[in-house]
Amino acid sequence: IEGVARVDSAAGSYTDGEQVAPAGPAAARFATASGTGTWLSVVSEVEPYSDAGRQLVDDLRSVPSPLGETLVGGSAATFADSQSAMGDRLPWALGIIAIATFVLLFLFTGSVVLPLKALVLNTLSLSAMFGAMVWIFQEGHLSWLLGNFQVTGELDTAMPILMFCIAFGLSMDYEVFLLSRIKEEYDRTGDNAAAVARGMQRTGRLITSAAALLAIVFIAFASSGVTIIKMLGVGVALAVLVDATIVRGLL
Repeated sequence: IEGVARVDSAAGSYTDGEQVAPAGPAAARFATASGTGTWLSVVSEVEPYSDAGRQLVDDLRSVPSPLGETLVGGSAATFADSQSAMGDRLPWALGIIAIATFVLLFLFTGSVVLPLKALVLNTLSLSAMFGAMVWIFQEGHLSWLLGNFQVTGELDTAMPILMFCIAFGLSMDYEVFLLSRIKEEYDRTGDNAAAVARGMQRTGRLITSAAALLAIVFIAFASSGVTIIKMLGVGVALAVLVDATIVRGLL
């Protein structure tokens, strides 16, 4: 299989299908406790946490076994399974979030346009957050400012999902605060433009103070020596500030 440098087994070590070393005393470790199976140590030439590593896992799992099933473990397999599990369920999770948000805001406002507007604007805040995370932590910009973190050229898969959940929830909180005041003013006056202006004015201090407080708390995470904690703090703080300023005040 392409990407395999060597296979160690109870019968010895093999490269390109040819035995390169006989079985030694350490080969006894490849036998199972029941004596009905064996396991092989596959030494790869590819990076485990990469597309090539995932392809190698798929190729190994497709190898027929006389025992009826080939099981593959190790860091590359764990990475491939984690990616697959999250990737398969992510569309369902996003769909449930979007539908639940739309229904709740529709029942709250009686409008079809406002829930759609809320989803679109929240997506803009999240897009800014994810773009910044790629620019800073994946490409290595601003490392001098954030503590010279280790740049690996990739992002931990689980972190963007966690950051999405936190930032989306906070953004929707601000959206509900704002829409509730706008709706009250519109119900009272029937003037849409005045209702928007007064709603933004009356929620301004509350949302600005809450956003500033949360941003200060999360940006403090940037002092952590752990990169994923640093990324969580910077990303969520940025999303909150973008949502409370550009999205709320301008868009």
